[in-house]
Amino acid sequence: MAPLLLPLGFMFLATRSGRISSTTTLCQRSSLNRRFMSSSTDAISSLPPLLSTSGEAVKDAETSLSGKRVALYFAAGWCPMCTRFEPSLTQFREAASSSGKNLEIIYVPSDRSPDDAMQRASSLGMMSVPHGKEADDIKTKFKIWSGAEAIKLGFGRRSGVPALVVLDGKRGEEMAFLAAEAEGVNALRNWPLDEEDGIW
Repeated sequence: MAPLLLPLGFMFLATRSGRISSTTTLCQRSSLNRRFMSSSTDAISSLPPLLSTSGEAVKDAETSLSGKRVALYFAAGWCPMCTRFEPSLTQFREAASSSGKNLEIIYVPSDRSPDDAMQRASSLGMMSVPHGKEADDIKTKFKIWSGAEAIKLGFGRRSGVPALVVLDGKRGEEMAFLAAEAEGVNALRNWPLDEEDGIW
């Protein structure tokens, strides 16, 4: 059977049984001798307090993020574009992990309540920024929020949801912007997985 190509930045090959098995192109396994940089204090301090998937405060974010590639994921459960995008995002995360490039995607909620935000983060298996002021501060910093939040946050955004911002591992500054609202799954191709500056 001919290979089935999906615009995920990685490739899926169909087996004779009809199942899809993943083989990465962008996410190829690195050399065993690759040296990972540890998170710097500057990078950690760039983040607000984080919540675990169970809703509890993450006490040691530096350890939780060490050796990983980190991105902020701006989304909402009521957003159909977000829920359509997320299966591909999950596949991308799993393919990266299987190639030795672990990702930590932090949910920045545009949900309508703290409970909705917590349920979403838990279902996605992501740490999250607390709903409310902490999330709004991150949204205004990176100029990403939903259209439904325009009255509260203004009209000067560069993107709505869904969107991701990949953070560098030295200062926690923006390394890449993945415009999933405009580009859908194709935006994942822009994650610079092979750059060491992206390792916390």
